[in-house]
Amino acid sequence: MAGIKWDQAMIDNVVSEQQLFFRTNTTLDVDWRIEQLKALKSSVKRHEKDILTALRHDLGRHPLEAYFCDVGTVILEINEMIRGVKRWAKPETHLSGILNFPSLITKVHKMPYGTVLIISPFNFPFTLSLGVLAAAIAGGNTAVIKASSKSPECTRVLRELIDDAFPADYITVIDGGHDVADMCLEARFDKIFYTGSPRVARHVMERASVNLTPVALELGGETGNWAVVRSDADIDDAARKIAFFKMCNSGQICINVNQVAVAEDVAETFVDKLKSEITRRVGEHTSQSPEYPCLITDAAYRKCADEAELYRDRIVFGGSGIEAERKYDATIIYPVSIDEDIVMHELFCPILPVVPFKDSEVDDLMDTIAGREHGLSLYVFTSDKKWADRVMTTQQYGGGCVNEVCMHMMVKGVPFGGTGHSGMGAYHGIWGFREFTHPQTVLYGKTKLNLPLREHPYGGIKNAYKDKLVRIFER
Repeated sequence: MAGIKWDQAMIDNVVSEQQLFFRTNTTLDVDWRIEQLKALKSSVKRHEKDILTALRHDLGRHPLEAYFCDVGTVILEINEMIRGVKRWAKPETHLSGILNFPSLITKVHKMPYGTVLIISPFNFPFTLSLGVLAAAIAGGNTAVIKASSKSPECTRVLRELIDDAFPADYITVIDGGHDVADMCLEARFDKIFYTGSPRVARHVMERASVNLTPVALELGGETGNWAVVRSDADIDDAARKIAFFKMCNSGQICINVNQVAVAEDVAETFVDKLKSEITRRVGEHTSQSPEYPCLITDAAYRKCADEAELYRDRIVFGGSGIEAERKYDATIIYPVSIDEDIVMHELFCPILPVVPFKDSEVDDLMDTIAGREHGLSLYVFTSDKKWADRVMTTQQYGGGCVNEVCMHMMVKGVPFGGTGHSGMGAYHGIWGFREFTHPQTVLYGKTKLNLPLREHPYGGIKNAYKDKLVRIFER
């Protein structure tokens, strides 16, 4: 299917063919789903070299970072689906209750939605397409992946990987720009899963509302993700972990630290440690390191450089780049006020604003953060476990860590998803299976000894018992 120029009729035809295949009930067989998951895993392994090469071409990823983030992660996700789907797909059995006597049994069947649309982004073009696809397959759906036009080599390899494993009437990849994405949104899908920005998510929801199509949204958050470093934190450890994360994929990660608030009595020390950690790993000028990734497009590079230029007088590290290679230095801006524009929107680049605060006023800081749009992640660094527990159980965000960054998304059996402007819905493991299935409740009735409580007539002496029994059963 390489080189196809998609139009609305072609997309509608793909969706129609997948819907016809779905109605054969082939995908309802759980053993068959497991075989498809194994086929997906095998195809990922066969195309591993091509995946790593494509990620190097589009995003400048080092092979180890590429494998860790976009190959190994996918394999682990598929493995979890293979191990768990037979158990997850079993119908739940419930007692029907006294009001339904003599009907004793009610079951909840986990039914696939049907034909689903997966709109995947450029930043993790395999994890955020194939990881979602694994959940869709486990749930018994057919799927169309609309891959990003910003990472063309990755999209090409993704298409080959899928074509190698599945027929188009089951799984297919559609490439192209925003016009093709809009064509996909015009088609009649049964479920839409979108990963990207809140701005585009509004458009996706608007289009989905025409057909009342259910959606899941995985977004970065309107005002970005906070890390909070308190005075009692291990500053060396916090700097080490935040430095790693901010450089990973050149900051193009939806759960990345967008800005860090640091207690003012340790802020200077933290900034110095952060500089040292970045330099230790890739050198003072990160853009010159062959291990340092690039920004996805020329426009993304210019946006990053222009944002940094607005704060040129407060850049304490970085602040330059190699435009021809789309590589901008990991850049620290300090000090920044909590109300400045740079901490009021998602950056999605290697710029890190550092916001000093009084540690005695940390609860006021958290109230300010809580008053903004909910982030996809929250990270706190402190030795005060009681405070950390209180914060992590009262703030609203997608997921997060205490004295760590990002690794919560690597834990098996737990959900990954946002809330509010960072998204809706969740996936990974059983949560992905649930996201792509609809629970259908079925009561299995009896034909003998049915109670007449619900039936007319209700009045008269002969029927007075009905009122009494209903009040007893429903109290």
